[in-house]
Amino acid sequence: MTLPGWRDWAFALKTCAAALLALSLALWIDLPRPYWALGTVYITSQVLSGATRSKAVYRVCGTVLGAMMSVVLVPNVVNAPVLLSLAIALWVALCLYVALLDRTPASYLPMLAGYTAALIGFPAVDDPGTIFDTAVARAEEISLGIVCAGLAATLVLPQSAAPVIAGRLDLWLAEARDWTRAALGGAQQTGDDSPARRLHLASDAIALDGLGLALRNEAAGAERGAAFAPLRQHMLMVLPIVAALADRVQALDQAGALPARIRALLSDIALWLAGKEDGAAEAARLRERVDTVEPSLAGTPDWNTLLLTSLAARLRDVIDLRLDLRALRGHLVTGTPPTSLAFTYTAQVHRIRHRDHGLAALSAFGAFASILVCCALWIATGWPDGSAAPMMAAVTCCLFAALDDPAQPILGFANSAIVGAIVAGIYLFAVLPVVTTFEMLALALAPPLLLCGLMMTQPRLMPMGMGAALNGATLIALQNGYSGDFAPFANSVLASVTGMWIAAVVIRLVRSLGADRIARRLMRINRRSLAKAAEGGGAGHGLELAALMLDRVGLIAPRLAAIPAEDAAAAGDLLADVRVGINLVEIRRVRRRLSGAARRSTAGVLALVAEQKRSQPAAPGPDLLAALDAGLDAVAAAVTSPERKAALIGLAGLRRGLFPDAPSYRPPALQEIAA
Repeated sequence: MTLPGWRDWAFALKTCAAALLALSLALWIDLPRPYWALGTVYITSQVLSGATRSKAVYRVCGTVLGAMMSVVLVPNVVNAPVLLSLAIALWVALCLYVALLDRTPASYLPMLAGYTAALIGFPAVDDPGTIFDTAVARAEEISLGIVCAGLAATLVLPQSAAPVIAGRLDLWLAEARDWTRAALGGAQQTGDDSPARRLHLASDAIALDGLGLALRNEAAGAERGAAFAPLRQHMLMVLPIVAALADRVQALDQAGALPARIRALLSDIALWLAGKEDGAAEAARLRERVDTVEPSLAGTPDWNTLLLTSLAARLRDVIDLRLDLRALRGHLVTGTPPTSLAFTYTAQVHRIRHRDHGLAALSAFGAFASILVCCALWIATGWPDGSAAPMMAAVTCCLFAALDDPAQPILGFANSAIVGAIVAGIYLFAVLPVVTTFEMLALALAPPLLLCGLMMTQPRLMPMGMGAALNGATLIALQNGYSGDFAPFANSVLASVTGMWIAAVVIRLVRSLGADRIARRLMRINRRSLAKAAEGGGAGHGLELAALMLDRVGLIAPRLAAIPAEDAAAAGDLLADVRVGINLVEIRRVRRRLSGAARRSTAGVLALVAEQKRSQPAAPGPDLLAALDAGLDAVAAAVTSPERKAALIGLAGLRRGLFPDAPSYRPPALQEIAA
């Protein structure tokens, strides 16, 4: 943990001020539970102003929707406690399922709609006749806190995401540039081209998602934030393209098939990549040189000719991506949009994200079961203030559902509730009895609120700080007038902590998969995507499939540390799988425009690849290699056309991706000579 800087203190001060403003307004309006407004400020506030704003609107809408659902449910089934428990638990589970399928701030709308119904519905069971007034009051209190947090984030020393993005992007671009230059060096490269490095680049690109969303929601960042979606996809597409480039250069270098003029071209491209200027004119000259060295695929091309043609295509992609990444970075930093993008294919696929319906359903079931267990305990014991148990179970299950192992953070949140309860008890029974004005109250609350704000600036301590502020404010239950009754306070603390503990136990039993199991799951899903692509299903565009697979690669990468060494080594082929996927869809796209033996042979290749990917982890067999060579023979013998060229490059890429160590393909003419 680093010592707080001035920005950390600024965040803590303005968050404390926003919380006290929300509390004072709630007291002035005479809302029944003004402490909800204070706690909402801390659950909403983020260090970056755009991140706070991005959640604010969705939180307000989700709160209103949850309040409406509580008004519908409670009066109608309040006389059937079991049915009411089932109804609220099902609503929370459904909302959580929908929220987990959306990895943007929009997910807060269904999430808030879910646990707001629990926050309002369960405490209203004892007095269902006032449910409408209670729902309106809760919506007002929570919305007031959200508005105050949003105003503080926007008006008081707003911290933009743009400098943070620019700094991380510069580091990413420098690392990607070094990797690309090493790839251009072939056998003479000295850079680190390890699988871990490639996957690290993928996870860093995915990690920028939250910053990009924050930038789009800044007061002056909407236009600049629009550049982030294509930037993210360009960054991800660098990975399979440079991996393919490195593969082709090394294969040709080892075969002694890199002529001097191509080596000179690779060297010049490496020098151009290291330059600090955009170099559009030099890029155009380099493209022309690539065109001049690209061999013709007329007749029966040999293996080296196929690799050289594929290399030329990848060199064009590298040049285009470098130009676009520079232009998009400039758009983010200065706000000047690029006139056009050279690598235009990703425009169709930059919004594609992985959605794990199975894991979302499992998380929803965990929340459903946790709420029902808490409700059963509450109903069976007739526990006063026991409604806090299912209420807090719903909140914690929703807040931490996106994590690999939510049980541990839920326990941490419960610990923060205990800390908050201790502080709340001190305030409730020792400090507040002598407080007579709001000014005195503000001075008394400022130290713990500032401490919670400072903790929220540290990623490791953020859940503890947020939990202490939220639970402490709720347990003190600040209202107009002092009421220090120990029995309700103790009941509320015990019920809240019990609800969190029950949620942690249930989630550990039914949902906690761990990083290693989730990483393996994502790998299996990627393999199934390849099988579907080979069979003619799934994504209909090669870059669409690549975007989906690369998104999963970015999710797998930070989890590799939890995977055994042998599995992590196998995960190093993830980018090769992405390249295989692009080639599969390209072959499938042009296959129907081939004829005769070429069409039949490519269909056979696709069928065998689908079979092999579904039987993973078995390695590709010799029958698939023979089918690939037969496919190359048949397509090479077809009539010259753009489809023939695309099929040849796709089959060559597929062969290199599946059999990187196999002997070179030999056309029939060379086989006859050898015989």
